Amino acid sequence: MRVPTALAASAAALAIAAALGMSGCASCSRWQKSVNSDMSGGLDRTVTLYDYQGDALGSWSGKFDVSEDDNEIYFDDAQGKRVIIQGGIVVCEEN
Repeated sequence: MRVPTALAASAAALAIAAALGMSGCASCSRWQKSVNSDMSGGLDRTVTLYDYQGDALGSWSGKFDVSEDDNEIYFDDAQGKRVIIQGGIVVCEEN
C-alpha cells in the first residue's frame, strides 16, 4: 500500500521539476502561449494586410487564432466570419 503512494509522490515531484525547468526557456514560453491560445479561443490581436507598396488594405482586431499554409493566411474574425488572405504582406500583432 505504501508503494503507490511513493510512486505518486515521485511522479508529482518529477512533474513539478519539469515545469520549473521549462519555465525559463523561450521556446517553452512560446509553446505555453500557443497552448493557452488554443484552449481559450485565440489571442487578442490585430491583423493588418498591406500591399507591396506599404499601404494598408485592411485590418482586423479581436480574439482569434491565425493559421497559415503555403499560399494563404486565414482566421475567423471577431464576428465569426472566415477571412482568407492570399498575397500581400500580413502583420499579426498581439494587443
